[in-house]
This record gives sequence, structure tokens and C-alpha cells, in this order.
Amino acid sequence: LKELIRQHYNHPSICFWGLFNELKTIGDNPTEYIEELNDLAHQEDPTRLTTSASFLSYDDDINKVTDVIAWNQYFGWYGGSPSDMGKWLDANHKAHPEYKIAISEYGAGASIYHQQDSVKRGIASGWWHPENYQTYYHIGNWKALAERPFVWGSFIWNLFDFGVEGDRPGINDKGLVTFDRKVKKDAFYFYKANWNTEEPFVYITNRRHRDRSLAVTDIMIFSNQPEVELFVNGKSLGRQKPDEYATFEWKGVALQDGENTIEARSTQ
Repeated sequence: LKELIRQHYNHPSICFWGLFNELKTIGDNPTEYIEELNDLAHQEDPTRLTTSASFLSYDDDINKVTDVIAWNQYFGWYGGSPSDMGKWLDANHKAHPEYKIAISEYGAGASIYHQQDSVKRGIASGWWHPENYQTYYHIGNWKALAERPFVWGSFIWNLFDFGVEGDRPGINDKGLVTFDRKVKKDAFYFYKANWNTEEPFVYITNRRHRDRSLAVTDIMIFSNQPEVELFVNGKSLGRQKPDEYATFEWKGVALQDGENTIEARSTQ
């Protein structure tokens, strides 16, 4: 820890010193050791806060050591639903209002090759990770995080697919972008619409689900524009303004047999 702090002390991008990630307290409880590291970090650098990434109950003593604390939570992927994120945050904050809490990891797997008509969760421990469920997961989790100002930060896991087991051997597909950095998944554009107001764009979701079995579908669009008009096979289905999360949705859109052309235009 001394070496790490002294080596990186002058990096302006470092806000915190992280002391642990997903430690267990059963058996050889490391809490006392973390307390020693916390004191050492403050001795080496009294200007920065300490933090850690936990996955234990918020009542566990190990969560009380560092200046601020974060949790790795995957509500809606490894069990539960995205709506559980808000419930858990509220319960944590009510039980320990003195905590300075964040979410250090949240995410869900998605393969651009796995498409489905309805929104159903994939198999986290398996290789079926539909793209549209990842989108649903991130919308639900981000709403819970954005609506709670007592959460000091949140960190998507992950920006890119990376080298662990996932939708195929050797790849973990929780990224918002594919492993080769070439394809941005639908969930990427949800965050772009919410976070990037400088670059105008309109994005139609579920575009990779080309071979459909249902004649009626919902069409969802992400955009940072104030109004979008939808065209299906050249016919306008009207204009919409976004909800508070830069999302537009047309329900129950009828498709014709064969190929369909979907177009969305900003009216600005």
C-alpha cells in the first residue's frame, strides 16, 4: 500500500485509495487488517479518502472502516429484479444514514448474437444473454441510482466485454461495447442519451433482432433530442417527447409480413 500511494500520489485522476474488494469475514476475519491499512493510507496521504468495494450485508463491521464505502450489486442479473436496487439503497440508507455509499459494480451480460421478442432474463451462469434484457436491466438500475442523491457514485461493470467466461468461452459479456471495441450495444446508447447532450443523435433499439416471429412489437428509441418522429414502412406513427430518461417508446406497432423499414427522425 505504501508503494502504491507513493508511486501514484501525484496522479490528479485519483480520488480515493481502495483497500479491498469483496472480502469475506467468515473464518479469518480481515477487518482488523483493513483498519491497519486504513490508518496507513491516511498517514501516507491525509488529503485523500479511503474506500472499498463490499458485497456483504451493510451491517457488517468491515463496511464501517473506510471513509466512504461502495457495494457491488447485480440486482436483476444474479437473482432479484432491477427494482430491487432502489429498495436496497433505501434500506441501507435508513439503517445507516452515516454511511457515504456508492455502487461500485452493477451490470448484466449481453451478446449481440442473442435476440428475443420478449424481455426475459438470460441465464447468468450460462451462455444465453439476450441483448434486450441488458437494456432493460440498465434502465431500471440507472433510474434507481439517479433518483437517490445520497449515492455518491455508481460504476457500470463494464464498458467493454473482457476476458472471462460469458456468452462464449473466454469472454465476459457485461460490457456496453463488444470485446473487439467495434459494436456498441443498445444499453450504451441509453447512457449516451442521458449523459451526452452535446452530440445530437437518434438510436433505434433492438435493431439486431431481424428475424421476428411476432406481428406486433414495441419500438424503443434513445435520443438526446427534444422530439422524435417514428416512421414504419414510410408511414408516420407520430411524434413523441422523451421521458425523463431520454427514452421514446411506441407500443403495439404492427409489422407487415416480410421486410419492414423502421426510421426515426429528430424534428429539430
